[in-house]
Amino acid sequence: MNQDRSADERDQSLDEVVRASKQAVAERLRHIRQHHPEGPFTLATLADRTHVSARTLAQAESAEGANVTLETLAKVAHSLGIRRIAYFLDEAVFQQVNAELDMLTQMREQGVEGVVARRAAPTGLPPASVEQLARLLHGIVANAEQARTALQELPPAQ
Repeated sequence: MNQDRSADERDQSLDEVVRASKQAVAERLRHIRQHHPEGPFTLATLADRTHVSARTLAQAESAEGANVTLETLAKVAHSLGIRRIAYFLDEAVFQQVNAELDMLTQMREQGVEGVVARRAAPTGLPPASVEQLARLLHGIVANAEQARTALQELPPAQ
């Protein structure tokens, strides 16, 4: 009997993990659709962009989530310029990509049209350092915007 309970408990625990994972994917999919720098996107627009049916996307975003395929997640990520499919599965990647997209949005709002980035070799920086650097750059961009606003409010030189 104890073995049966343990198996039942494991099954229930697995069911809970699956349910939580589906909900996380649904929330992240809905989040990126509504907060992407080029969005927000309707389900129909995202469906056109990803070549995934609007019905499949709606089911994936539903409160219960759906058994969405990796292919669908890859198509959505790729169509939105997200190179890491883990965006939908890993909280740390989700947070990091959203921070990068927020920075991109701020830069666009300030009129930045392009950025050239060069990397001679892998940095080998731990994720926490990359995140700290992203926050630092975010602060620099925010301070530049404040300075620009303050300068625009100055009276004209005589």
